[in-house]
Amino acid sequence: DELGAHGLAGAPWMLWYARLLGVRMGKNVDLHSLPPVTGMLTLGKGCSIEQEVDLSGHWIEGDVLHLGEVEVGERARVGARSTLLPGARVGDDAEVGPGSAVFGVVPVGEFWSGSPAVRAAREARGPWQPPEARAQVWMLLYGIAAAVLALLPAVAIGVGVLVGVALAGVPTSYTDIGALLAWSPVAVAAGCATLAALIWVVVRLAGLAITPGVHPVRSLAGVAVWSTMQVLDEARTWLFPLYSSTLTPLWLRALGAKIGKHVEASTVLMIPGLTQVNDQSFLADDTLIGGYELGGGWLRVERVKIGKRAFVGNSGMAAPGRKVPKASLVAVLSAAPRRKRAQKGESWLGSPPAPLRRAAGEADSGRTYDPPTRLKIARALVELARLVPQTLAVLLYAGVGYVLVRVWEATDLLVAILVTGPVLAVAGAVAAGITVAAKWLLVGRIRAGSHPLWSWFVWANELADTFVEVLAAPWFTGAVSGTPVLNLWFRALGAKIGRGVWIETHWLPETDLVELGDGATVNAGTVVQTHLFHDRVLALDEVVLRRGATLGPNSVILPAAAIGRHAVVGPVSLVMRGESLPDKTLWIGNPIGPWDQAAP
Repeated sequence: DELGAHGLAGAPWMLWYARLLGVRMGKNVDLHSLPPVTGMLTLGKGCSIEQEVDLSGHWIEGDVLHLGEVEVGERARVGARSTLLPGARVGDDAEVGPGSAVFGVVPVGEFWSGSPAVRAAREARGPWQPPEARAQVWMLLYGIAAAVLALLPAVAIGVGVLVGVALAGVPTSYTDIGALLAWSPVAVAAGCATLAALIWVVVRLAGLAITPGVHPVRSLAGVAVWSTMQVLDEARTWLFPLYSSTLTPLWLRALGAKIGKHVEASTVLMIPGLTQVNDQSFLADDTLIGGYELGGGWLRVERVKIGKRAFVGNSGMAAPGRKVPKASLVAVLSAAPRRKRAQKGESWLGSPPAPLRRAAGEADSGRTYDPPTRLKIARALVELARLVPQTLAVLLYAGVGYVLVRVWEATDLLVAILVTGPVLAVAGAVAAGITVAAKWLLVGRIRAGSHPLWSWFVWANELADTFVEVLAAPWFTGAVSGTPVLNLWFRALGAKIGRGVWIETHWLPETDLVELGDGATVNAGTVVQTHLFHDRVLALDEVVLRRGATLGPNSVILPAAAIGRHAVVGPVSLVMRGESLPDKTLWIGNPIGPWDQAAP
């Protein structure tokens, strides 16, 4: 993660990287997710692994590490955002649906889906077209595209530096740095604008080659689809302040998506030219709208439509060709139903999706869907302040470079290399401290309650989250994941963290509302979700994991829920709002149900 290997997913050298880790791999594999660092993975000839699949092959339950081999057979397909657990085996020509969790064996040629995955059909969907010869020239083009995308931030940094120097003058000594610091917000803004422009150019040019339908992975359309998804995935990190803001719909519209009026969008991922989002819809954090499917050397993309006033919850998915009808809801960690099943005003939960009964809330429309101009101006001013954490992040990079250069000048290169680790550790501590200070300054102690979208608390809370994502996440939380240092930081942010707690995620949004008892375990990719945003009202409540409780990887627990002492919620599970799980029980599923066997 620290080396940025995730940026290689789908690029030609990802296969080489996987083999260097020890992964056993056949020919013509399409690997669009990270391989495990353990190397305990076998990929059969011609298999396809879509984006964001968890192949790590391990998870933690209390004080037990579950670790095992993962195997994907020849010509098998694994859908986006699925998880293959230790011991998982996907048979030849089998298919695993998106968002699934595979624990055991998926038999040859069958289609399995869900969490935990069960048989959905006796026969998997075969390749859309017969396999065709794969010309090596396309791998070269993938490599060139990956290199170009990796250089975009460097170009933006160069522009920012040039703007700063043009305004402050060329420094002739270290004492001239003060002028550069004074102009740094302008330089950072110029760099961000340049990066946004470069991404716009890439997406727009790639969009010329993207049409709905099935294309060879190794083709111009395949390279264009991959480049679009890759650069927009990275943009959610590079340009994080641009997301979850009033500018997000404008940004998506500029990229080519059809975006209606008064749309709210967070860190959404999509192929813009194939996406339509109608008026007053809401796309929450980490939603995947469309994307692409892989199979047998082919790539499929289709148009996706989100209807008026529809809602797609955190980590929700709408697969290629799906639509979310008017006033419908796709819940957290859930998938949109097939077009023939989707009806106006319905709500859907889980993957595969099942109908969900839900009563629409009522709120002041002036604070939700139809705000007055004064609130729009106020929100824009608060969002403008997101330039502050972005500038501080850039200055932190510059500060580290400055210190190392001074050390090098005062001693030699070897000493500078040796002190790099401690310098980075100090920078991480500074980022963590700034984030803590920003949280208490902006929102203070957070309490359970409700706040409409167009209110100070919501805007300030998003600003505080920007400090977390722009400063703490890249500089601090990844390096200290699973250590007592991370626990100390969460305590400083207001969370109640007991002794011996294991945390592998920084996604504890409103920390004051989180309580993790002694020995609790929160796995990687998990969200301790203390808020919901249905009907454009932010509803906050506490989440509790009691002593020894475990929340499995890639799972979500919703507000007002509690996991009892030494209870286990398995991987890729959704604990619903208000649920209270008894002590020493096992649960799994999306949504959860009793786990009728011992944890693997």
